[in-house]
Amino acid sequence: MIELNGKVCIITGAAMGMGASTAELFAQCGGKVVIADFNDDLGRQETQKIVDAGGQAAFVHADVSNPAEVEAMVQFAVDTYGRLDAAVNNAARTPDDQPLADLDDKVFDQLVSVDLKGVALCLKYELRQMVKQGTGGSITNTSSVSGIRPQPANPVYVAAKHGVIGLTRSAAMDYSPLGIRVNAVAPGAIDTPMLRGAIVQFGLEPVAYAKQLSMLGRFAQPEEVAQAHLWLVSDLSSFVTGAVISVDGGYTAM
Repeated sequence: MIELNGKVCIITGAAMGMGASTAELFAQCGGKVVIADFNDDLGRQETQKIVDAGGQAAFVHADVSNPAEVEAMVQFAVDTYGRLDAAVNNAARTPDDQPLADLDDKVFDQLVSVDLKGVALCLKYELRQMVKQGTGGSITNTSSVSGIRPQPANPVYVAAKHGVIGLTRSAAMDYSPLGIRVNAVAPGAIDTPMLRGAIVQFGLEPVAYAKQLSMLGRFAQPEEVAQAHLWLVSDLSSFVTGAVISVDGGYTAM
């Protein structure tokens, strides 16, 4: 078991799916977790689940597209636990489903505001706090295999997730000299409510779709992505920064 030894970790989009699994795993490994989500009911339920299991967790409402709420999220972590050691910027919206010639401006703005701007805002305020503390830190951003290899008919999501990798590498370049490591995880087909919703939205057959998206012939479980975030946040990855780890069953190598 990797030990986080009391590291204070913000996880956005942590009310369900990969974010919830990451929060649970971090707490199991001794992290002090801040669950940040715009869904208050699910966020509080997830927080209570962790506390009931013996972990340390606190919930804060946060719409990552809103600068004031992101700043308040980071301050909440500091007020609650005294500092900020790590963050997983995971919050995202469901992919778009139209090619560029049919682009919906409203969908573009909504998706980019969370999936790209939201990551940038989280990085902004997390990095400021870590620089202020002067003790380093580790941040991971959730990109996607769509940030490496485009998918048909979701150009906005593809562009946003490519942008997350760009933000990751830029932040790593600027802040690694200060002891702050910044990396990205690029999940493939993960069995989450978001993926299940997309399968229904696009009219796909789950078993056949899984075989198309993985050399292993299955969807990943959310905890398999959480394990990548855990390693990157932990001291075991102390010489890793600016990296993108694909958790995709070999999809981007196919």
